[in-house]
Amino acid sequence: MKLSSTKCNQSTCFLCQSVLKGWQPLISLNKKNFEFKKGQQIFKEGDPVKGIYFIYDGKVKVHKYWDEEKEFIVRFANKGDILGHLGLGTENFYPVSATALEKVIVCYLEMDFFESTLEVNTKLTYNLMRFFANELQNTDRRMRDLAHMSVKARIAQSFISLKNQFGKDENDFINLEITRQDLSAFSGVSYETFFKVMVELNEQNGVLAIDKRYKIIDENLLLKIIQDDQQKQVAKRKLK
Repeated sequence: MKLSSTKCNQSTCFLCQSVLKGWQPLISLNKKNFEFKKGQQIFKEGDPVKGIYFIYDGKVKVHKYWDEEKEFIVRFANKGDILGHLGLGTENFYPVSATALEKVIVCYLEMDFFESTLEVNTKLTYNLMRFFANELQNTDRRMRDLAHMSVKARIAQSFISLKNQFGKDENDFINLEITRQDLSAFSGVSYETFFKVMVELNEQNGVLAIDKRYKIIDENLLLKIIQDDQQKQVAKRKLK
């Protein structure tokens, strides 16, 4: 991690857009911009909470370990997203880790100043509340899917989710370089299982994989896998 000379664009920043204009100079005085290299941790699960981060540029994975070897990716974060907000709870430790997937620049505020900002700026507090609500809904939906969907449907859902979040590049690849290990951790499956399903999806011309890049060839196929799995789950519940 190093200090970055990058200047935030206050006209597009989530934080600056949500505070009173008179408060923006205080943010400029209190914020720090940090730069992280690919693979660097922004903060680690169990670290004491010291501040909150707003992503200015780059992509980040938010993850945790169930044991020393099993990693689970909670979500991916992109430009404009917030990191470290779970540290606003009563426990003074981050419950997850955040790691840069590429060069990342963040705007950092110490927690004391951020909490003062929330007390003064009701619009920011309201927008943050909506952000929390959306994230809670997404997390609840993902946990439900991981609990009930088949392995193949989970992997299909992961590709659809990543395409929707990051979009596609000029060659129609998902605009995110990601390892197979991270994709399996995001899907909640073992690496070996992910590899077997990827071979099957490739043979069905559903997904093309080249190094760390992925292209959805047949989105309808992935959607059908998800839909068929959901119908099976509904049928099982009716039988009960």
